[in-house]
Amino acid sequence: MSRPHAEYSNRFAARQRTVAAKDALHKRFGNAKLATVILAIVLLWLALKDEMISTYWLALPIAIYVALSLAHEFALRALAHARSAVAFYQGGIARLEDRWSGTGASGERFRNPKHVYADDLDVFGTGCLFELLSTALLPMGEERLAQWLTSASPVPAIHERHKVIVELRDKLDLREELALLGEDLKVRLDPRSLENWAGTPPQLPAGPWRILAALLAISAAATTIYLFAAFRLWPLAIVLTLEVLVLLWLRDRAEKVVATLACNAEGLGLFADILRRLECEPFASPRLQAFATELKSGSQTASQSVRQLANIVYWIDAREDLLGRLLELPMLYTVQCAFAAEAWRKHHGGKLSAWSDVAAETEALLSLASYSYEHPDDPFPEFAPALPIEPAIFLGEELGHPLIPSVECVRNNVQLDAQTRVLLVSGSNMSGKSTYLRTAGINAVLALAGAPIRGKSLRMTPILLGTSIRRVDSLQEHRSSFYTEILRIRDVFNLTENSQHVLFLFDELLEGTNSHDRRIGSEGLLRALLERGALGIVTTHDLALTDTAQVLPGAIRNVHFQDYVEEGKMRFDHKLRDGVVAKSNALELMRLIGLKV
Repeated sequence: MSRPHAEYSNRFAARQRTVAAKDALHKRFGNAKLATVILAIVLLWLALKDEMISTYWLALPIAIYVALSLAHEFALRALAHARSAVAFYQGGIARLEDRWSGTGASGERFRNPKHVYADDLDVFGTGCLFELLSTALLPMGEERLAQWLTSASPVPAIHERHKVIVELRDKLDLREELALLGEDLKVRLDPRSLENWAGTPPQLPAGPWRILAALLAISAAATTIYLFAAFRLWPLAIVLTLEVLVLLWLRDRAEKVVATLACNAEGLGLFADILRRLECEPFASPRLQAFATELKSGSQTASQSVRQLANIVYWIDAREDLLGRLLELPMLYTVQCAFAAEAWRKHHGGKLSAWSDVAAETEALLSLASYSYEHPDDPFPEFAPALPIEPAIFLGEELGHPLIPSVECVRNNVQLDAQTRVLLVSGSNMSGKSTYLRTAGINAVLALAGAPIRGKSLRMTPILLGTSIRRVDSLQEHRSSFYTEILRIRDVFNLTENSQHVLFLFDELLEGTNSHDRRIGSEGLLRALLERGALGIVTTHDLALTDTAQVLPGAIRNVHFQDYVEEGKMRFDHKLRDGVVAKSNALELMRLIGLKV
């Protein structure tokens, strides 16, 4: 059993014991409340039957019941918290045992079919890389992780992330406590909209107008009491007339202020709770210390300020309730909420973007730290200097695919350097060619995001990644699969502009055309990419294409996957070998499923 698995299992068992204890306490409180109700009924019967006791005795069971209810509420919260801890470690064990697919956030909202590699490499979607990595609770944390997975980060930023991940990966208590803050909370929090609102110029007038609105509300309450006490209507009428004038003047602007605050109070509350937990955590790395300083600078902490905004939003949301509508005129309800929101924006709006950035980056880093903790044998990649006169390299030793269960994952080397610029992979159907492409690509994605890679080692030049693996035709867009492929290849080719190092991954290159055109087109395309300093991997089942290595000697190396038949079944070892594959399995596969050829 690995150390992460053992630690998760021990904590899982401990949290289960806590759940059992809290559940027993919950039942005891329930029984005690029931007994208190029975006692109250007995006392009431005694008080009513010949007045055997005073009715004042009923105060005792009422007081006991209130006390038990409060204590029971705390016990229920503790039980829910303990159950969430159990679920947290269940999820961790599921990831370690490769049972995680479909249990986390898929990141589907970040999916872009036109992205130059995300769809081909299964970055987003159920059972994809984002789901494996993400532990973020806030939308901004998910956005930051998605950004890292879809664009290459600068090498200094990657090295800094490595240092932070090393510190965070052993902070299991921190990751657990942050995970428990969500507790199945459905958050509606649009970071961009919230930041735009915080940067919007004031909509309401400055000066004493907020004080005047407050005084009018107090006056309305006082004159209402006076009306019932002295039966005099004119003071209340004067106040209401003034409030109507204020509403006519400010109502539209107040509505605009509260309507553009696009979030809910629960989402802001979760944001505040996460900031509060980060504020009290001691950090060693300069990057994390800078985050903590940012959160604690000013007269009050970031979490306190965001909690204030959450409370304001609670009041804003309540204006749609019956009570809020009844208080609209006498209390100037919407205007009061708008003034409170404007005051918050004036004092804290300028810092909201920085606080959001801290939360986003910390959650993304914690996601990568969790992955690093759960895969202690996976190393960080090494980056070679990106010199214009030096060719790019991609040297992976025993690389595996992180989305394939460990017991099924076959590891292979990838060697792309000055001697081998392109690996031309031939092989039979289902032998592992496409998986080999995706293994190299997804490890490049992990490396460029700052995460550990799945393999023994990876040394690479900073690169841009482009792929053409999945291709489908489109009746709506009047595109064939071949046209879709060459459009994607053009996108990859465009990455090489400005002398950028590019790693390209092409599956079944130009398979949508005839063999003659495919060979000529492939040779010309690879020559052009090599002239621009790119390196890559190309797969094909067309053995005629393997002759390209002779046309471009010293740059292209033929490698292959093979298969064999054993006991009437097709077998694959998925191990990469040098040279061109010696046979095809298409006819054999057709025979095995009963087609006579």
